[in-house]
Amino acid sequence: IDDDDDIPGVDDPASFVNFLSTLATNAAAALGAVPHPATGKRSLDLDTGKYWLDVLGMIKEKTKGNLTLEEHRMLENSLTELRFRFVQVSEDIAKAAQQKA
Repeated sequence: IDDDDDIPGVDDPASFVNFLSTLATNAAAALGAVPHPATGKRSLDLDTGKYWLDVLGMIKEKTKGNLTLEEHRMLENSLTELRFRFVQVSEDIAKAAQQKA
């Protein structure tokens, strides 16, 4: 497990890692994985979740070769976990729709 001290800028609210964390939290909230930071309630909005995943994917492409190892790992791990969650939620919705039909 990485120690937070190994992540550059973790203590700076305007750092790249905290920016990534904010985007990942927005995606997770849209996918119902965590309560929304502003409302404290869980909700599901696949379109918004996909938007945040696309933004994180774009950032990955635009920052390729310019990230520290820790930043790269954080971005990769966030994308992997959130994409998995997106697929999982999409499949659950499709199954529920089939059961209603």
